[in-house]
Amino acid sequence: MFDSILVVCTGNICRSPTAERILAKNLPAKKIRSVGLRAMVDHPADATAADVAIHHEVSLAGHKGTQYRSAMLGEYDLILVMETNQLEQICASSPQVRGKIMLLGHWLGQREIPDPYRKSREAFESVYQLIDQACKCWAERLTG
Repeated sequence: MFDSILVVCTGNICRSPTAERILAKNLPAKKIRSVGLRAMVDHPADATAADVAIHHEVSLAGHKGTQYRSAMLGEYDLILVMETNQLEQICASSPQVRGKIMLLGHWLGQREIPDPYRKSREAFESVYQLIDQACKCWAERLTG
């Protein structure tokens, strides 16, 4: 039913690329992509995000920030966002997708995933753990 997943955050250099790669690792048969509402277009993943991910055996190598466009929404069965305001922003401009957009942290009690950009390594590690837990919950539900 959900064969394609679009993961959305703000800059597309920390949270969504991490979630994209974790989901791809856990759901290899699915089409998964990440974008940012205010993407740092063509930028690689944040160095600290990449370092924390590699510590957990997830590579962000080759990632380049991609700008969200509403035209992308029709290409995906499920859209996962990090924060409620991102969900509201997308739904305000594209109300037809309301039924297929959810928080990445939905299965963690509707938890939002905070942005670690320009914060400490500990913040990145904490966010990585949240993303990893959320992605594993999604993988269980989408394959189970």
